[in-house]
Amino acid sequence: MRIYTRTGDAGETGLFGGGRVPKDHARVQSYGDVDELNSAIGLVRATEPGDVSDALLESIQRDLFAIGGHLATPDPERVRHALEKASLSDGRITVLERAIDAAEDQMPPLTAFVLPAGTPKAASLHLARTVCRRAERSVVHLSHEAEVPELFITYLNRLSDLLFTLARLANFQAGVGDVTW
Repeated sequence: MRIYTRTGDAGETGLFGGGRVPKDHARVQSYGDVDELNSAIGLVRATEPGDVSDALLESIQRDLFAIGGHLATPDPERVRHALEKASLSDGRITVLERAIDAAEDQMPPLTAFVLPAGTPKAASLHLARTVCRRAERSVVHLSHEAEVPELFITYLNRLSDLLFTLARLANFQAGVGDVTW
């Protein structure tokens, strides 16, 4: 089996569970942005120091893969069995919130706007945060024309908060202060 199929050469793509849409369709944009976010988090994980929140970030990548699978599926009932692996529960929001709280407990309180700068680890986390915000906007846009679980929007919103907090923590742990505006 080859990686190229030539089925998308005319500007359309197939959706999970059937159907084809233009590659600039809101559904494709939303799961594409979530995929880009997943890659940005992969870059964070590859940036030294590698052990900072790595297990949490890997679990987030798995969550994002699940969200992307659902977003790529206009008719979830049609592929219900295949989507069982792609479940996401409200408990994942709690995991993100606890991670934010734990990180904030290690640092001085935020008193100013922070520029996306500092260590390479912090800068990559800030980049992932901005990609997360774009993914969130795309998913919200899709929700205006198709059914999207509210949980996905909440998850992406909380994830961007976590990525911001982890960027601050990466700088703090490296002895680099926040670059404030």
